[in-house]
Amino acid sequence: MKIYWNGRDHGAPALPVSIENLRARAQAALTPEAYAYIGGAGLEETVAANRADFSAWRIVPRMLTDISTRSLAATIHGQPAAAPLIVAPIGLHELYHPEGELPAARAAAARKIPFTLSCQSSRTIEDVAAAMGDAPRFFQLYWSRDRDLTCSFIRRAEAAGFSALVVTLDTRLLGWRPRDLDLGHNPFLLGKGQANYTSDPVFRAALARPPEEDRLTAVKHFLTVFNDLTITWADLAWLRAQTKLPITLKGILHPDDARRAVASGVQGLIVSNHGGRQVDGSISAIAALPAIVDAVGGQLEIGFDSGIRSGADAVKALALGARYVGLGRPCVYGLAAGGEDGVGWVLDNFAAELDLTMALSGHTSPAQLLRDLLVRG
Repeated sequence: MKIYWNGRDHGAPALPVSIENLRARAQAALTPEAYAYIGGAGLEETVAANRADFSAWRIVPRMLTDISTRSLAATIHGQPAAAPLIVAPIGLHELYHPEGELPAARAAAARKIPFTLSCQSSRTIEDVAAAMGDAPRFFQLYWSRDRDLTCSFIRRAEAAGFSALVVTLDTRLLGWRPRDLDLGHNPFLLGKGQANYTSDPVFRAALARPPEEDRLTAVKHFLTVFNDLTITWADLAWLRAQTKLPITLKGILHPDDARRAVASGVQGLIVSNHGGRQVDGSISAIAALPAIVDAVGGQLEIGFDSGIRSGADAVKALALGARYVGLGRPCVYGLAAGGEDGVGWVLDNFAAELDLTMALSGHTSPAQLLRDLLVRG
């Protein structure tokens, strides 16, 4: 109604409500390299499946329920949130806005939506924490080959008030991404997305000269230590011993991996295929979700991302057993098109559609969204 009332007096809003139109607005504002970087792997079949497979489920609304009082409030990793929603981790925000992650972090904080900071961020852990005050925030950890560096990242995140670690498992190598390859563009080779590394005492101590004096050597060292290809399930015991923060494993798609996550002693998992950016031809995240929920049996907090574009998508994921969903590319579109206000626009519209879809299906809280709300399409 706020949009309608503003429209009555001032006409159309400054930014489009439609995510597809917002995507087009963002594309027009970005360089070809920046826009390509948010593309998918291979033929982008996984990107397409992430969207198409939501249609396999249809909402069956119920009538004559009292929907006059509603709440989207949720608890995520022990932190209160205004909705069952997080801003998903996306690196290299400097490609989309000169202030990097700060506008999106501020927009999320203002709405009490948890913000997940990528390890590959353009602003440091400490800078983002300062911008967010006491708002809930999580840190996405890429497990470095240098374990002292991994520990340093964890200590810094703890000291800066991040309340959970989101350990991303599916990007130990970068996927085959033709959009980037066609442009010969890898932003990491240009030193982008490395603010947490070049500001870290362990990383800096490994360099003969400071990164400010020898950027190329710092980039090469980053590429050497970025990720550890040798880690296995057995190594989670080491990670668990490094922190008291809850640990969530991001990138789980197989129910056997979900059962191993339960046995490993972590607190949560996120069903995700990295938005289709890693394995082309992969199972979609929404297709993987029901079996993983069944395998976990309520023992872990389950999040979901990859393909979420609307409040109706969120209702389906929540009904299938996710406790919260992550919004990724739409936030980037908002950031590119309108900065902090653009991210806020996306979050506000998403929450409004989630509330309306929930209410019009006959429910008043996310906890009421169960699998019997859906049928196969």
